[in-house]
Amino acid sequence: MSLLPLPGRGTPFPVRAPLAALVAAIVPAGGRPLAVGGAVRDHLRGLPPKDVDVEVYGLPLAALESARTPFSVHAVGRAFGVLKVDVAAGGERDTLDVALPPRESKHGQGHRGFVVESDPNMSPADAALRRDFTVNAIAVDLGAGGNTIVDPCGGIADLEAGVLRHVSPAFDEDPLRVLRAAQFAARFSFHVAEETLERCRALEGELATLPKERIWAELEKLLVRGVWPSAGLAVLKETHALRALFPEVQALIGCAQEPEWHPEGDVWVHTLLVVDEAARLARQDALDDGETLRLVLGALCHDLGKPATTEHDDGRIRSKDHEAQGEPPTRALLARAGAPNDVTDDVVALVREHLKPFHLFKEQASDAAVRRLALRVPLPRLVRLARADHLGRTTTDALAKDDPAGDWLLHKAAELAVADRAPKPILLGRHLLA
Repeated sequence: MSLLPLPGRGTPFPVRAPLAALVAAIVPAGGRPLAVGGAVRDHLRGLPPKDVDVEVYGLPLAALESARTPFSVHAVGRAFGVLKVDVAAGGERDTLDVALPPRESKHGQGHRGFVVESDPNMSPADAALRRDFTVNAIAVDLGAGGNTIVDPCGGIADLEAGVLRHVSPAFDEDPLRVLRAAQFAARFSFHVAEETLERCRALEGELATLPKERIWAELEKLLVRGVWPSAGLAVLKETHALRALFPEVQALIGCAQEPEWHPEGDVWVHTLLVVDEAARLARQDALDDGETLRLVLGALCHDLGKPATTEHDDGRIRSKDHEAQGEPPTRALLARAGAPNDVTDDVVALVREHLKPFHLFKEQASDAAVRRLALRVPLPRLVRLARADHLGRTTTDALAKDDPAGDWLLHKAAELAVADRAPKPILLGRHLLA
């Protein structure tokens, strides 16, 4: 197996002035501050760390608060040994999450069935056993200048190998970790160790206990931050989370398509290709998170109407009216996933209209037809989805990246001044009043 380079491994963890000031207050009081979690993982991968989380060992909570009296402390999670600390130093200001190592015990089903108590005397090795994956159980000793890595679970080796591996049997206590595995796979192209997949499958029955807001948060990361969203969806399928939480997407598996138009395979295979094309187009066009979410979610949902409409007709496979019939399963899926109403409405519009660029181009439709379409859906957003749909297959023109329909519609939209906004109505209320 080829190993991934870790460019940050030989460089000190970057300690900005506010974090340095915090460390300078904690160490003399007898505390040992470690940077933990995603910031350390990203630093090792050569990415600038964001949202640095600090765990402090060797100080009880009262002493920890006392050590930080020069700073503004918000005891948001004090009952769990977590504090938010506002630090201004060196002309910079940061809000840092500072925590004591947690000792958790499972007392109920699901993501919320925990009793959490802080334990300042716990060792970093014991604390690491409560984390989800080994790549997230790596820490950096900030008191040693950011040069000393603490890796009790072999996270660096798994990071180099691109493997997501659970840390300990405590993984089984939180079903949300199944969705975290999927979004990490989508974002970092990690593959999940077989023994971890088995533990995820065993959690299928608990997935229904997850709050909608937590499901949505992980799905949003998978779709918005995912370089290869298909990899995350594949993990959802392998872990059985797809059928447990997103049965409308599960139904795409094995749904046949006409080989002339879709030589790549069934609707599931096509959808995997389309979500990756949508993510690529979002990066190419530097879309913001909200626009990326709508585009990639539209790609995921665009053919949800096919399982209910697909039939064999005179030797051909057809899915008549699958665009309009895709609205009910799209709304059902997004309601169960906890999507905001405005996102749902925008995605439904894309699902209903996703074939319109091709149809209008084929008919060389009138200016009025283009204007009417612009009233129903933003045309650049629709063209991106239609382009992802077109390129997410293995026909000759798709492989050649040839999309004349999208180019034509964008040209017409610019010509009619409806590319960035819907057309203004000719008749307004003031006209009627006059």
